[in-house]
Amino acid sequence: MDVTLRQLSYFAALAEARHFGRAAARANISQPALSLQIKELETQLGVPLVERLPREVRLTRAGHEVLSRAHRILSEVQDLRGAVRRRAGLSGQLHLGVIPTVAPYLLPAALTRLRARDLTLELRVREAQTGTLVAELRAGRLDAALVALPVPDAGLAAHPLFEDRFVLAGSERRIAAWAETVDRLRPTELSPDQLLLLDEGHCLADQALEVCGLSRRGGVDLGASSLSTLCGLVSEGFGLTLLPEIAVLVETASSDRLTLRRFSAPEPARHLALVRRATAGDGEWVEELAELFRAAAAPLLEDARAVCR
Repeated sequence: MDVTLRQLSYFAALAEARHFGRAAARANISQPALSLQIKELETQLGVPLVERLPREVRLTRAGHEVLSRAHRILSEVQDLRGAVRRRAGLSGQLHLGVIPTVAPYLLPAALTRLRARDLTLELRVREAQTGTLVAELRAGRLDAALVALPVPDAGLAAHPLFEDRFVLAGSERRIAAWAETVDRLRPTELSPDQLLLLDEGHCLADQALEVCGLSRRGGVDLGASSLSTLCGLVSEGFGLTLLPEIAVLVETASSDRLTLRRFSAPEPARHLALVRRATAGDGEWVEELAELFRAAAAPLLEDARAVCR
């Protein structure tokens, strides 16, 4: 009997879960059935792939090599399925990833447009940080992901979407006090002790540090997990933060105490893109989806620039 895709898929699930029971639950099969498939895979390859410990499993050296190749094989198969599934364009089933600092602001408008375009499209959305989305793209579990550039992976192709500028957000008192001390509002004038950021791992936090020319976080690190939490904190006087334009309408509607100011030109910004595996081919569905996101973002950015001039 030859090695099967099912066996490779079960092995990848086991390598991720590091436990037969959890892996079986994820794969939606019984634990004995999964254990049998892994044993047959080891027999076919002639080497043990995992160390079976009382509370977990660990990959052997051969197991790590097989896992690397299994990910590539499964990714290629997913690309094959996707190419056939979307041969007529943006239709069928789509697995999409979106970073958390974009999802709550852009997805409602974008999904409305997607549904209006094709009610039969089966869409599954994964909201996660960039590192997780890139890993799932490479493993073939996502078809595309909406992230901020640059993406540190040579195996991904990017379709630029739009520029999302940053504005300064805080309480009226704090922003007025800060603006009085500088001739021009530049992010590099901010000190780490007054800048509140998202939890580590969010690309927006890294971008904020970069545009502010900072190499470290401040002494007050509240570890906020969402922009809404940050905006609530700074609106009450707990420091300042950078808010992307795409979030302006939602966050100002949530708090009448949140004050915004634009930076002097050139304004700091992030650049969002739709990324996919380079090996997946340049199907027309990618650009169709990119254009849909651009159209959904345009009125949000226009309204944000009217609110914060």
